[in-house]
Amino acid sequence: MKNVLACRNERALYEIVCDPASNRVVGLHMIGPESGEIIPAAAVAVKAGLAEDAFDQTITLHPTMAEELVLMRKGRAVCDPRPKSE
Repeated sequence: MKNVLACRNERALYEIVCDPASNRVVGLHMIGPESGEIIPAAAVAVKAGLAEDAFDQTITLHPTMAEELVLMRKGRAVCDPRPKSE
């Protein structure tokens, strides 16, 4: 969102890695601007054993790169506990 509003052509890639059985966050992958400033905060969630839903319930500043962590859509990812037939 930050880059779109500022008309920048920068890209970022964020991925939340979860344990499919418990939906707990076990890691994050981040590439892009300000990743080095966001990762330590996200590491708190990993160390605390929080579930991926905790990110959905978090409010962040707008527009920021950190905002993307709480706006991520669930897709066919590791966090998705649904069977692949759905």
